[in-house]
Amino acid sequence: MTEKPQGAEPGDDSTAEEAVLKAAEEAVSGDNTSEELAAAKRELAERTGDLQRLQAEYQNYRKRVERDRMTVREIAVSNILESLIPVLDDIGRAREHGEVTGGFKSVSDSLETVVAKLGLQQFGKEGEPFDPTIHEALMHSYSSDVTEDTCVQILQPGYRIGERIIRPAMVAVAEPQPGTQTTAAPDDADKAEDGDADKADGGAES
Repeated sequence: MTEKPQGAEPGDDSTAEEAVLKAAEEAVSGDNTSEELAAAKRELAERTGDLQRLQAEYQNYRKRVERDRMTVREIAVSNILESLIPVLDDIGRAREHGEVTGGFKSVSDSLETVVAKLGLQQFGKEGEPFDPTIHEALMHSYSSDVTEDTCVQILQPGYRIGERIIRPAMVAVAEPQPGTQTTAAPDDADKAEDGDADKADGGAES
């Protein structure tokens, strides 16, 4: 007869069943943990993406607000400075007549300093080339003293803020005298002399 293992009764498989159940529980528990970890990682990635999008939207919002604030400030300053240009014109005319003296000189100097600090720049000088983008020609003449369209008189200065032209400079423009011949270059003169010499030699040979 075959001997049975000691401590085990015939038909008693409880030990084996318990081992199988325990292994199955561990396997199921391991699968659940992996799935929960993967789900947690997906949720973390989604929340991180939401946070990044929210931060980007906030930064863009701040930039828009700052840009709008600067635009409003520039418009307000530009409107104020533009309204002061006639006053600056009066000061300029008074200075030309020697009337800017005493307390009026102190006030006018202070005003010009303040508008300059706010970005208002005066432009337009006699002798500079005429530029239709910043000059407005009110008078026109011809002159043999210029080689291109030139501002020969500033009737009213122009003003700009940065690259924005508030008012073009009112000028008198002189153009080169029609028919004025430019001086021949040395090379051209040498060529002309060589041509004359060749003609003379040809006439002598004939």
